[in-house]
Amino acid sequence: MLEILADRTYRHLFLAQVVALLGTGLATVALGLLAYDLAGDGAAMVLGTVFTIKMVAYVGIAPVAGALADRANRRALLVGLDVVRAGAALCLPFVTEVWQVYVLIFLLQSASAAFTPTFQATIPDVLPEEARYTRALSLSRLAYDLENILSPTLAALLLALMTYNSLFLGTVAGFAASALLVVSVLLPSPKPSERRGIYDRTTRGIRIYLATPRLRGLLALNLAAAAAGAMVLVNSVVLVRGTLGLSESALSWTMFAFGAGSMLAALLLPRLLDRLPDRPVMVAGAALMVLCLLVLAAEVAALGLDWPFLFGAWLLVGLGYSAVLTPSGRLLRRSAHAEDRPALFAAQFALSHACWLVTYPLSGWLMTQFGPVVALGCLAALAGAGALVASRLWPKEDPEIFEHTHENLPLDHPHLKGERRHAHPFVVDDQHPRWASQL
Repeated sequence: MLEILADRTYRHLFLAQVVALLGTGLATVALGLLAYDLAGDGAAMVLGTVFTIKMVAYVGIAPVAGALADRANRRALLVGLDVVRAGAALCLPFVTEVWQVYVLIFLLQSASAAFTPTFQATIPDVLPEEARYTRALSLSRLAYDLENILSPTLAALLLALMTYNSLFLGTVAGFAASALLVVSVLLPSPKPSERRGIYDRTTRGIRIYLATPRLRGLLALNLAAAAAGAMVLVNSVVLVRGTLGLSESALSWTMFAFGAGSMLAALLLPRLLDRLPDRPVMVAGAALMVLCLLVLAAEVAALGLDWPFLFGAWLLVGLGYSAVLTPSGRLLRRSAHAEDRPALFAAQFALSHACWLVTYPLSGWLMTQFGPVVALGCLAALAGAGALVASRLWPKEDPEIFEHTHENLPLDHPHLKGERRHAHPFVVDDQHPRWASQL
């Protein structure tokens, strides 16, 4: 997997991702402490609002950014967005009111909503071979998982030496380092595309996404991953600290189990995906998450919650979670021409976070109102529904090249280029924006 780091451009982009993630992780810890300083016992409400603002920015800004990304110089755009993120983080230590936190977080997350899909859409152009791109996706998944482990550890070490406000300087340093690494390489220019109106460009990625069967299946799998992931991320603290009465250290180890399972899957997936298609691997990952949540619910209902059992369940949920999410970039790359990739990656970013916008509050509400058994059962049912819908929407026969004919078009039509029978590099419906607009 690590051999792809020999590519200088990808190596710098990967390191930019790592340092930006570490900076973001430090900001997450510092925000919790800042919220407590500003709001005291109302800190949970402040943080809840912050996470909601983050998701709203991701869902609303990403499609607009995707519409503009195919026309901008990618390196200049990415560096500019890193500068905006660094500037917003630099202001956070000086806030004195909660509303100021909300404004700065919206600015920072809006820049992230534009940065991330543009960054993700650049990698397939840097590594066009599918095998190398698959390994890049696994490395990216590892970077996210390691951030979940390393950032809290680094924050704990720094807090022993300095105040929490200094952690925001680490965030600034992370975004600044990311900008320097991006500016140090030449990035492929976006492919030119025909002129379209702002509405068409803004909605194009979502229309392509929803018109492609494999991507409709991916959206259902995103919902399954969000349901299981929300159970872990929102309710682990209640299960470990409240139900079991264990220490903060036990909570850290419980979350580590989820990250370790995800890392294990990311290490195994490149070779597995060399042998198996994406669909059975991703559907199996969703099924594993559903099974683990149901077995854990049955165990809690029959015998009560047991920490080793919870540890093992979260390990397997993490494995299934990564099996669903890691290959998604392959599907997006396969489902669009190069000029449409920024819009399609932006659509995936927005739609997947829309799933989280539903499952985050649902998970907390179910746990608060009905307890762990109902929360586990309902979220397992939601994840199971996502897996079943995905298996129906995503055809088993899913060729990368889809041949079709347009019998009523003249041979000189620009879409045909002299042939009635031709191929698109993805499976489409009759109304797919890639060619429906040209009929």
